[in-house]
Order: sequence, then structure tokens, then C-alpha cells
Amino acid sequence: MQEERPFVMSIAGFDPSGGAGVLADIKTFEQLKVQGLAVCTAMTLQTESEFYTLQWQQIDEILSAINVLMKKYKVEAVKIGVVKDAEFLDQITKKIKSINSEVKIVWDPVLKSTSEFSFFDLNTISELKNILQKIDLITPNYNEYNVLKENRLFEPSENGCSVLIKGGHREDEIGTDILWENGKKISIEPNNTTSVFYPKHGSGCVLSSAIASHLAKGENLENACRKGKLYIEKFLTSNPTLLGFHS
Repeated sequence: MQEERPFVMSIAGFDPSGGAGVLADIKTFEQLKVQGLAVCTAMTLQTESEFYTLQWQQIDEILSAINVLMKKYKVEAVKIGVVKDAEFLDQITKKIKSINSEVKIVWDPVLKSTSEFSFFDLNTISELKNILQKIDLITPNYNEYNVLKENRLFEPSENGCSVLIKGGHREDEIGTDILWENGKKISIEPNNTTSVFYPKHGSGCVLSSAIASHLAKGENLENACRKGKLYIEKFLTSNPTLLGFHS
């Protein structure tokens, strides 16, 4: 076992309720015993149930922060959350890879918030195809995956980027996630079917940061996804409110 904590970076939005974005990511990192770093892509005003305002950070400031942190600390994995558009994501991934070409990148493609606020500019979605070559895993929910698929963004067997399709929104086999890795389809079923899973604000943020944490600790992709699912299930069963407990 590794005695020192590996560094993991979150590049995501700031949610003052602490349920999503960089605050939720840092909470997850701490619980999973990795050292968390954070770069803010957007400032929001929101609660667990309502969204009010969004202000995107300047891309130059984001890139500068990534540069400073990654040159100071040996970052093993990066989780990316809300981004403005494809160009925004492209510049972030290029900067990361220019500093450390071996770092693992997980992107949670947040197209809309739970309260239906749109983040990503869908007019740029066709530009994502080449960008995904620099990303190890994307974690869309079932609805987001269908949007990406409708736009013919990728075929999992042809793209270097693996895909974890979260099963929380599917009508059949609810809660079963599908991992596409190197053209292979892997079903990841719920670990505890007797538990009551409550909807949670920021659950996608928590899952993707949990997976990034396990990748940083040396797990392969499938094991990282399975262990991430164990963590998110504890989060979803922690209490009946929209804000979950990290434990």
C-alpha cells in the first residue's frame, strides 16, 4: 500500500451549498485518502434544489492555476467537471497533458444541472471528438449519454476514451452502470439492492471524483469504477435529503 497520499486535482465549478463542484470533490478526496487540489471553472450561486447565477472564470486564469499546481505537485489524476464549451475543455486538457502526459483524466460531462440549468454549449458538441482522445474516462448519466450518442460523438469501440454510462436515469435495470473500455462492455450492478437510494445533488461530481481518486491510487479503470460505485452508494443512502453525507 502507498503510504503517502497521491495528489488528485478537481477542475470544476464552485457550489456554495457544498453539494456539487469542487467542494464536493475535495470532500470525496479527503474521505478516500488522496490529497486534493482544486481549480475553479465557474462561480455559481445555488442550493441543492435551485440554481440562480453562473459566472465563468477566465480561461487564462484557469490555465495559469493548473500550471502552478501541476508543476509544484505530482498530480496522478484529474477530474474535470463543468466547462463552458468544447474549446474551453480542449485548452484545459492540452495544458494538463503538456505538463504530464501520463496523468489520468476523468471528465464528468455536465450538460445540465439537476435543476435543469444548462452549462455546456451544445452547439460545440461536434468538436469534442478529437478532444476525447486526451481523456481516459467520461462519466455521462443515461440522458447525457443519449445526447452524445445522438450527435454521433463517438463509438466506444473506436475511441481511446472509455465511457461509464451511469444507470440512475435508465428505466430498465435502474442503478446498473455500463463501462465501455477498449470496445468491451462491462456491467457494474448495484452492490446493495436492499438499500433505499435517495436522489442527491452533486452525485455525478462525487462519483467521478471517487473514480479519479482510485485511479490515482493505482487501481485499473474497472476496479476504480467499481470502488467509486461503492462510495456513491454510501453517499446516496446517507440520508433522505438532497445533500448527502460523506463517510
